Amino acid sequence: MRVDLFDYDLPKELIAQYPLPQRDRSRLMVLNRSDESIRHTLFYRIGEHLRPGDLLVINDTKVIPARLFGRKARTGGRVEMLLLREVKPRIWEVLIKPVKKLYPGVIIEFGGGELEAKFLGRSPSGVFTVSLRYEGELREILDRIGKPPLPPYIKREPDDRDRERYQCIYAEKNGSVAAPTAGLHFTEELLEELQRMGIEIARITLHVGLGTFQPVKVKVVERHKMHSEFFHVPKEAAQAIGETRSRGGRIIAVGTTSVRTLETVADERGNVAPASGYTDLFIYPGYRFKVVDGMVTNFHLPRSTLLMLVCAFAGREFVMKAYKEAVERRYRFYSYGDAMLIL
Repeated sequence: MRVDLFDYDLPKELIAQYPLPQRDRSRLMVLNRSDESIRHTLFYRIGEHLRPGDLLVINDTKVIPARLFGRKARTGGRVEMLLLREVKPRIWEVLIKPVKKLYPGVIIEFGGGELEAKFLGRSPSGVFTVSLRYEGELREILDRIGKPPLPPYIKREPDDRDRERYQCIYAEKNGSVAAPTAGLHFTEELLEELQRMGIEIARITLHVGLGTFQPVKVKVVERHKMHSEFFHVPKEAAQAIGETRSRGGRIIAVGTTSVRTLETVADERGNVAPASGYTDLFIYPGYRFKVVDGMVTNFHLPRSTLLMLVCAFAGREFVMKAYKEAVERRYRFYSYGDAMLIL
């Protein structure tokens, strides 16, 4: 399958650079797979399209301030580093720029030396590895000297508001280097309202890493290789999913990360058991979904694995038609943009 089948034209001005003042006031496009209808509403009215007995599955991962700016200890050259994941104690996979004149042994200082990274080289997965030296708790240091890792299509420096808004209100488990952006639209009040309607909520975790946002560089979809990301499905979530399915309720995954996690752990009959581990599941058209009945998602980049997953769920032609309509109606795209509900 050709990657260019998932391409579309997007005016740059439709790429959201800032979040809206209120999380749940974003627009919501509702896609119905049964009749391929498209409706337009606002996110805070999402409950009108759900029903008692449905289960929302949310990803409670928390974005760490993983973007660091430092200097080479010997030359003073500026370096930007993005922490991806810890593969061994104090050994991290990272993205670094510029990589010119970086060789094993080079020391990079951050926060005036509060954190040091020794460059080790390229990892088997194609990114870079460093060893970190610091005193105390790394999370506390990152809170002081790190910045939110906004994606590159947001053409500005992160500010204080991003520490709150580039984070779901239910974020709890530290470990992501990008937000599961479908969840950014929920407020405490909206979740409480949905629960009063009889809609239940289950929490799972997938720490968003390179696997989710890595660009597809091949021309044929099947040749793309996903990087693995850590997930955890607790007993309570697995039980809630089983009970929902037994009574005929729908499993609505909030975000592609929740979709991939659930589809990773589900058996062929759609049963979900508690599990932890790493997933490199790549979902593209032709995939048979086992447990997910609906999803909440944002509008994704052309040629991305995220768009391919959405097309696998709702049909490529239908999704690309919806994206064309979103452009015509001036929806806001990507992380801080508007949302889509697919049922």
